[in-house]
Amino acid sequence: MKLITFEMDGEMAAGFVDGTDAVACVTGVEAQRAVLSVIEGGDAALAAWQTAEHNRVPLKDVRLLAPIPEPLRDIFCVGKNYYAHAAEFHNSGFDSSAKEQVPSHPVVFTKATTSVCGPGDVVRGSLDPTDSVDYEGELGVVIGKRCFGVSKADAYDHVFGYVIVNDVTSRELQKQHNQWVIGKGIDTFCPMGPWIATSDEVGDVTALELVTEINGEERQRVTVSDLIFDIPTLIETMSRTMTLLPGDIIATGTPVGVGIGFSPPKYLRSGDHMKVSITGLGVLENEIG
Repeated sequence: MKLITFEMDGEMAAGFVDGTDAVACVTGVEAQRAVLSVIEGGDAALAAWQTAEHNRVPLKDVRLLAPIPEPLRDIFCVGKNYYAHAAEFHNSGFDSSAKEQVPSHPVVFTKATTSVCGPGDVVRGSLDPTDSVDYEGELGVVIGKRCFGVSKADAYDHVFGYVIVNDVTSRELQKQHNQWVIGKGIDTFCPMGPWIATSDEVGDVTALELVTEINGEERQRVTVSDLIFDIPTLIETMSRTMTLLPGDIIATGTPVGVGIGFSPPKYLRSGDHMKVSITGLGVLENEIG
């Protein structure tokens, strides 16, 4: 199932995609928490949504919103998690002082929940005073069960589904602050969507292909199997010391081809169009404002 939140007849709705239709299971105030309730409820909640009678509207006629559940959960991100990207990041001079080009342990940081925006929303590049906005197409993992001390062998049992994330970044702010939150957490700098696809619908997540295009030019293409630290390793590492909750999202890292990897860097400008697609997860498109 593909879970969505969207605007219908001027109010928020939550539901799922069925063919070419958006199915509204919950509307109004209750819609804000509905997706999280389904994630927490698991198979029984999903089945209830599928079998009940609901309003249908053509998917093309609704405005999709970020599918991240309300209340907003944590967004954990992983840096330098593809070999070629770790090399381009290092060679750009951005982290030339780092002890190692390829990290020996996952590099984990967070994005502010206020950075989240949805499909088609304008990413406010004008908020970056350094004019160094960059893109990072990524696969997001949505946690479905409370995680603490989870082993790699059991990690996928705690995954609800997957979503496209674009970890938009101010490179100069990222560089100025040793902790990356300020450069990564700018309002609207975390486009997400168009939906959360459940694990059973995705199947073998390692076979998914990610492609990022800027103004129609392909910049990134990779399969998830190329991750340095795979999804089970990330879940085991994070849950070893902290609890992951249903609805938390792990952005697994971006591949080679980001703007800073070019000489000179290809930073984004007002009006630039970003398009990130992942097999089975749809297309996430946003413009820089």
